[in-house]
Amino acid sequence: MLANILVVEDDEAIRCIVKKYLQVNGFKVLEASDGLQAMVIIKTQNIDLVILDILIPHLDGFTVCKYIRESNTVPIIMVTAKSTDHDKLKGYDLGADDYVVKPFNPQVLVAKVKAMITRANRGSNIDFINLGGVCLNSSAQTVIADNQEITLTYKEYQLLKILMKNAGRVFTREQLLNKVWGYDYQGSLRTVDTHIKRLRNKLGTQSKHIVTLIKSGYKFEAKDDKFK
Repeated sequence: MLANILVVEDDEAIRCIVKKYLQVNGFKVLEASDGLQAMVIIKTQNIDLVILDILIPHLDGFTVCKYIRESNTVPIIMVTAKSTDHDKLKGYDLGADDYVVKPFNPQVLVAKVKAMITRANRGSNIDFINLGGVCLNSSAQTVIADNQEITLTYKEYQLLKILMKNAGRVFTREQLLNKVWGYDYQGSLRTVDTHIKRLRNKLGTQSKHIVTLIKSGYKFEAKDDKFK
């Protein structure tokens, strides 16, 4: 089955180029030229990944990203001319999974899309992981903590899955960045810290299982007796 990619971009020339490259690589493409159109498509269509510009009419990309994350874990790649660290961190805080700055190479964008779709599909074949009051169901792409289902972004989900699958093992920030964002990612290691912080907030009392080791990295500690 073809993956459905939603391209949200008000510049028709850029949107057409991205659409062409995606279609050549076997993806089905849906288009939106503004934030309102994007939200309608998200509500009514089954979308596997969103390529989202920030500076779009009616509702900007940040607003659309926040709306998507209220109920959907679909991967989001922001494509924008806003290249400051502040804007990137704001996008990540709202739930974006990756960031591509204009002007960009369409082949690089397609490579990122392929990598995200592949990781999402690979992860869907893994069984339940149930550790320390946190249950991760990869087939349903759900996480339950304290008997409550929580909504995670694609990157948050991937981070948690890696840590839980390797409970007790310490991962450096660089290792997590490479595993979740890919070796070609050019962002800061702070990206990992930002996502871990959001992940802990969503896990509530079960956030105690994600342990920070100063100057080392992070691990998932499943033994409750350590915290008594």
